Amino acid sequence: MDGVLCSNVVASQHEVHRRFGGVVPELASRKHTEQIEDIVQEAISLAGVSLTQLKAIAVTRGPGLAGALLVGVSFGKALAYALDIPWITVNHLEGHIASAWLAQPDLKTPCVVLVVSGGHTHLYFAPRFQEYQLIGRSLDDAAGEAFDKGAKMLGLDFPGGPALDRLAQAGNPQSVRFPRPYLNRGGLNFSFSGLKTSLLYYLKGLKKDGQEFSPADVAAGYQEAIVDVLVEKTFRAVRRHHVSTLAVVGGVSANSRLRSSLQKRANDSDVQLIVPSIDLCTDNAAMIATAGLWAFTRGEFASWDVDAKANLQTRLSLLPSSTDAQLVHQ
Repeated sequence: MDGVLCSNVVASQHEVHRRFGGVVPELASRKHTEQIEDIVQEAISLAGVSLTQLKAIAVTRGPGLAGALLVGVSFGKALAYALDIPWITVNHLEGHIASAWLAQPDLKTPCVVLVVSGGHTHLYFAPRFQEYQLIGRSLDDAAGEAFDKGAKMLGLDFPGGPALDRLAQAGNPQSVRFPRPYLNRGGLNFSFSGLKTSLLYYLKGLKKDGQEFSPADVAAGYQEAIVDVLVEKTFRAVRRHHVSTLAVVGGVSANSRLRSSLQKRANDSDVQLIVPSIDLCTDNAAMIATAGLWAFTRGEFASWDVDAKANLQTRLSLLPSSTDAQLVHQ
């Protein structure tokens, strides 16, 4: 019960979905069903504990793919019921936030937290530990989706985000300049759908004119546009809320250019930057266990009739007087 990570096992499905160029929900849930028991057993074995030593079971309730969520919730609920221990449901976003404290247990508040992943781009102000106020989010596509769709347009392998990151490292980010969407408007909110459109028309124009181009330069320029917006708006939040600590979590926080740009701005601004290790950035059980432990200490247990919810809304509050919070509702 001390919050020390004893094991963290992840079953990747990249090979399953690669030939389709993206995640196929039916295949994802089927693979979850096939693998979940073995993965749980492996995690317990690596942790050096037995099932009877478990004090609670924590699972992701949502948001996410309905079928995959249902597999996890059903298995977790059944296991907790069989062991006669509490079960705890965790919001996926709070799990990502918890990964910052998993990486840095003494992370100081108040702080700003950027959650940036394939499905979410959210900015939170955390006035105190386990308290978060939504101050900005993407009004359309998440940054991770922009990376993945951009990679697909460039004909890159799945998963697209890491593939685009690798290609961009060989390119010149100044060679091709893409717009910085919503950079000077929208408060602390984001918008990336227009950037994808910009890349689409740029590539169509090159093809129409029969021009040769450097895919690495295009990838670098496109990535730079996303990174510039994420970094600038995040540090605006840091300044606005007068904090000296910033945590950046979620799958996109593994992007090498984003990490280096954030670190440079943090050094220039005398801000402590916390970014989890790569294995804790992408979806993993350790972050859900950490958020589950917090809920356990608060005595927040789920009833047996609670089920998975693909469009689960965050319980995290909005700043009632924030202009950015008002924009989130528009």
